[in-house]
Amino acid sequence: MTTGQPGLLGIYLNDHLAGATGGVELARRSAAAQRSGQARDVLRRLTAEITEDRTALMEIMAALGVPPRRYKVWAGWVGEKAGRLKPNGHLLSRSPLSELEELEIMMLGVQGKAAGWRTLRSLATEDKRLDAGRLDDLLARAHRQVEELEGLHAIAANHVFRSG
Repeated sequence: MTTGQPGLLGIYLNDHLAGATGGVELARRSAAAQRSGQARDVLRRLTAEITEDRTALMEIMAALGVPPRRYKVWAGWVGEKAGRLKPNGHLLSRSPLSELEELEIMMLGVQGKAAGWRTLRSLATEDKRLDAGRLDDLLARAHRQVEELEGLHAIAANHVFRSG
């Protein structure tokens, strides 16, 4: 059996691919800018996992016959770069708020990714091109990623607003 309206699914998956592209870029930048060794290690591992999740999405798209739309991938990449231009209280240096806000954006991104995995998981009951077990694994990993990001966020919020 095929999955619903393939045009809508293609749009949906390409939107998630655009978000995943921006998410990988944000995770890389956030990990590179991290001053705490322990947090940097966590963010580097999460960056590798987020990159793997993006690859998994592209593999799912290929299995479903959904071609990646380069303009959406490009828009996700550009969107992350444009996000760096927002006013943050510092003109030439990294604001203490940058880490906190980046973690919040990453949490939102991972929660959105989890919603995408849940959607695909629900479709897997009828579309055998989707591997339900793999989607369960991806969903569990997304939940763990949110928990880890929430832990880093609590530390960053404490650092920004209580000690400085």
